Amino acid sequence: MTDQNKKQTSDRQRSFATRLLHFGGEIDGATGASSVPIYQASTFHHRDINDPPPFDYSRSGNPTRDALEQYIAVLEGGAGGFAFASGMAAISTAFMLFSSGDHVIVTEDVYGGTYRFLTTILNRMNIATTFVDMTDLDRVKAALQPNTKAVFLETPSNPTLKITDIEAVATWAKSHGLLTLLDNTFMTPYHQRPIELGVDIVLHSATKFLGGHSDVLAGLAVAGSESLGRRLKQLQNGMGTVLSVQESWLLMRGMKTLEARMAHSEESARKLAAWLTEHPNIVKVYYPGLEDHPGRAIHEKQSSGYGAVVSFDVGSGEKAKQVLGKVQIPLVAVSLGAVESILSYPAMMSHAAMPREVRLERGIGDGLLRFSVGLEHIGDLIDDLSQALQD
Repeated sequence: MTDQNKKQTSDRQRSFATRLLHFGGEIDGATGASSVPIYQASTFHHRDINDPPPFDYSRSGNPTRDALEQYIAVLEGGAGGFAFASGMAAISTAFMLFSSGDHVIVTEDVYGGTYRFLTTILNRMNIATTFVDMTDLDRVKAALQPNTKAVFLETPSNPTLKITDIEAVATWAKSHGLLTLLDNTFMTPYHQRPIELGVDIVLHSATKFLGGHSDVLAGLAVAGSESLGRRLKQLQNGMGTVLSVQESWLLMRGMKTLEARMAHSEESARKLAAWLTEHPNIVKVYYPGLEDHPGRAIHEKQSSGYGAVVSFDVGSGEKAKQVLGKVQIPLVAVSLGAVESILSYPAMMSHAAMPREVRLERGIGDGLLRFSVGLEHIGDLIDDLSQALQD
């Protein structure tokens, strides 16, 4: 084992809180600066044409972005990390691993942007998708076709927070020579590390909890093996879907406080979910931490916490719009995972690209709202929502 590999192994044995601050590339090697410098350069001088430098052109590699990519690889326990211009850039680039004629099995209530990409872009490339309820492993197995190449998981799913048994699906997929890809945006590596459960590629909309401040647009991918990492690197470089150095630096700054933010927001989310279950104007509450959540036992087996997103149904689109118009504290906006709470309306926001009949089949009703709990005092959030829910 090389000294570098030994150091990486040592880094990954530290507690998560320590790795957030000491991931191995946090100090500038040239100056000792405590913050990774922003290398605002498009190209790099070759002092010896026969001995090229480690970086030559920023699409292919940049020291600032490289530090971020090392960072997420350490946190997820992967062989290599890759930073992209958005979460969808990361997801779409990963899907370029597949070719015309291939077939992919996908979580049925997947994020609307992923659904749109699969059904309006990837289908034109003759890459087919079967959407299944992955809470039932038998349904996943039944979707297998001779040309199936991969399984794409999202757990908890967006926005109904269904839970998929990651290890069970990954083990089955591996037995059939299939790749597994998992969107880990909701849980982040603080709560859930899919590579340790057998997943091949982990994806993030880093715009959300990893960035955490509603000020950066970014996507990340982590490969579980070096060979798969080389394939992702080739796609990232060839497609040019890279993250800028400014965004890379902002994302690293946000990630340093991930544990503190997630722990606070989850504590408030638990209280909010419990309060909502007792409210007379709420039809249903979706949160993995509730005693009656159907996937709670599986979630607890594979995740260390329940997350900071709570979805709830107020019964109708009209009532949902009334609540959206009355709340004072949360942003009414697309996105989630920020220091400020964000209340979203999936039917017209994250899942607007999904036909209404498809949404309803997947439990995403017109009255469904998604609450991403931020760092405000939980008492103020409950008071605000209580007033908004009044008839």
